[in-house]
Amino acid sequence: MPGVNLSAGQLKAYETDGYIVIKNFCSAEEIHKLYGTALEDGAMRKNALDLNDQSGKKTKLSLWFTPGNDVFGYLTRSEKMIARVAQLLDSDAPVCHFHSKLMQKEPKVGGAWEWHQDYGYWYKNQFMFPGQLISVMVALTPANKQNGCLQVIKGTHKLGRLNHGFAGEQVGADMVMVNNALKTMELVYCELEAGDALFFHPNLLHRSEANLSDYPRWSIISCYNAQSNPAYNETSTSWQVPVQVVPDEAILHWEAESLSNADFLKKENDPALKETGWEKEVVVQ
Repeated sequence: MPGVNLSAGQLKAYETDGYIVIKNFCSAEEIHKLYGTALEDGAMRKNALDLNDQSGKKTKLSLWFTPGNDVFGYLTRSEKMIARVAQLLDSDAPVCHFHSKLMQKEPKVGGAWEWHQDYGYWYKNQFMFPGQLISVMVALTPANKQNGCLQVIKGTHKLGRLNHGFAGEQVGADMVMVNNALKTMELVYCELEAGDALFFHPNLLHRSEANLSDYPRWSIISCYNAQSNPAYNETSTSWQVPVQVVPDEAILHWEAESLSNADFLKKENDPALKETGWEKEVVVQ
């Protein structure tokens, strides 16, 4: 797909650091439409989950599995998204969409997320190959130190999966290993402007602090899986269905359905919140 492929330098940075940032991945017009839909579509509010951090602060997220013919489905299925994801996955198999989630970290009350790896969660789903999974965060509003932007420890994807345990309604990584990583590798605040995209490896350690600012920190995070990567304990099916790619122009110019048709995750259906075990299936940032 000419014009959307990653450069050799970007591919090397992902291999070395475990993440890359693509500036202006979405245009201002696309972000205006995406953020407006997030605010106005009642399905997002109706299906939002409240998850507590260790201090009791809450962050809302709405999570769905199958990418549809809504504006977020067009983003997650867009040529510019899938072409880059395909380059970064450790597989030549078709790209599948595992799930997407709208992260809603509100001013003053939006909670923190503890240090974790996405594969610390997805290990429970029994995905076999972490290198064949990836997350892509698109900022719908500016994300900075003041409103709780994502923090990463550069290169920690090379540590492999760490042990994880419950921290509030979240799962956090083994803090002995996290502190060792902080002494060994670089901590980076991934400050993003609206429209920037962060592509990151499922074993990259990351966290975010509470939003104590006067401004929201909203983002959409789409998670992808190579069709060659089986998941032996995952009840949804989108993770094994190749994405039907749409042109980038669909985000702005195609007719979009309501998100009320999406297959949202319900909190009461999340088995991890009913268990006393150490893993949780919903990955949050």
